[in-house]
Amino acid sequence: MDEARNAQQTDVVVIGGGNAGFSAAHAAAQRGRSVILLERGTEDLAGGNSYYTAGATRIIHGGLDDVSDFIEPDDRHAVTEVPAYTAEEYAADLRKVTNGKNDPELTEVLVAESQDTVRWLSGLGLKYRLMYERQAYVREDGSYLFWGGLHVGNVGGGEGLMADHTAVAKTLGIDVRYGHTTTGLIVENGATVGVTYSLTDGSTGEIRAESVVLAAGGFETNPELRRKHLGEGWENAKVRGTPYNDGALLQAALDVGAVPGGDWSTCHSVQWDAFTPWNESNRELTNRLTRGGYPLGIIVNRDGKRFLDEGADFRNLTYAKYGREILKQPGSIAYQVFDADHRPLLRSEEYDMPGISVESADTLEELAAKIGVEPAALVETVTTFNDSIDRDIVWDPNVLDGRAARVDPPKSNWAAPLENGPFYAFAVTCGITFTFGGLKSDTHGRVLTADGTPIPGLFVCGEMLGGLFSENYPGGTGLAAGMVFGRRAGNLA
Repeated sequence: MDEARNAQQTDVVVIGGGNAGFSAAHAAAQRGRSVILLERGTEDLAGGNSYYTAGATRIIHGGLDDVSDFIEPDDRHAVTEVPAYTAEEYAADLRKVTNGKNDPELTEVLVAESQDTVRWLSGLGLKYRLMYERQAYVREDGSYLFWGGLHVGNVGGGEGLMADHTAVAKTLGIDVRYGHTTTGLIVENGATVGVTYSLTDGSTGEIRAESVVLAAGGFETNPELRRKHLGEGWENAKVRGTPYNDGALLQAALDVGAVPGGDWSTCHSVQWDAFTPWNESNRELTNRLTRGGYPLGIIVNRDGKRFLDEGADFRNLTYAKYGREILKQPGSIAYQVFDADHRPLLRSEEYDMPGISVESADTLEELAAKIGVEPAALVETVTTFNDSIDRDIVWDPNVLDGRAARVDPPKSNWAAPLENGPFYAFAVTCGITFTFGGLKSDTHGRVLTADGTPIPGLFVCGEMLGGLFSENYPGGTGLAAGMVFGRRAGNLA
């Protein structure tokens, strides 16, 4: 290795090449700062968790007219209704899903700057669109109604997001270095002045910088830390995204005086394909191993029993907490069950891929036998569910329709009987996305010590920033937070 590269000086070094890290790097580079971004993955394995997302980004807006100038044109816009999503609604959704445990100051900044930050990235070259396939159903008249407050996403999903970020970095002159594992922080006189790193060939080096921005994710790939902080059984969860977020840099920051922030005992976890080979860190299928169609059917465990409210709220306000409910079930396995009437409404990207974990049969008894559930138990569950539905209410998946199944547990919305075969059962387990606990910072990403003072030169953003989420998560908020607080860190670094 070139000795000049082995010990270098730069203005800003960013650790982690996901959405948050690149946002910080772009902001710093636009200010004329020299920036080196270190990514642990090789170039073909880079992008952090952001690569594995669907690209959904939750922002405030005033409706379709308010976003039409920065989203890709689409002929469907002419027959599309996009309800406004206000700052008050955004903040209320965060409070609701976290039971009020979200940091109010971080929330205020995230909400206020969400659209402006997407506009900034769009101006740099990132491409956005309306997410028809995820957030709207076709109505009888051929029109579309978006729901759930989550409407905008990246063209090409997470893969497109990271391709766009990488292209912007090249234009801005950011030095992106792949295959670099950051091994520690260099601290002198209480200030963070650089990092050490290692390469796959065993060589090591250091980079000196005026500022270090940590954007290297949580501890979700570390089974021991999952068990320690999340609890018994979490070592068995499937890792949805990057294999590199092992918590090492969280510990490195704690070792130099940072304090934990947010809820280290909960995480983002979803219903995830249970039996498809290579169902962890799959860069080909990425987010498509998620199974998000559960509001259209029911979920049963291996005993054939329902155990949660599939219609408690819009999918993107419940999906990130239901993975842990699956983990609690026998064998950490459950089955999403649909009939022939509602199977066609399931998203093709998630439910029609080769090798998917699914069984089908003309009768419920035959289906139960195929998935190892006692047939009588499944039939009883479905019959009781069907008989309890208030059929006088019109079923409408675009709104909280109040069409409930009055059973225990209830299904509060979108209750439709499972009556017509063939019937389908999709096997799901718990897929962990990212951990909610991180480092405590101010609203500019400056990492704080126990007495509330910033550690000079040390910033945090992305999933390493603790305080926004607890127990649950509104879909699309992670990418929004990564870019908002990444930009803020980069504006100071």
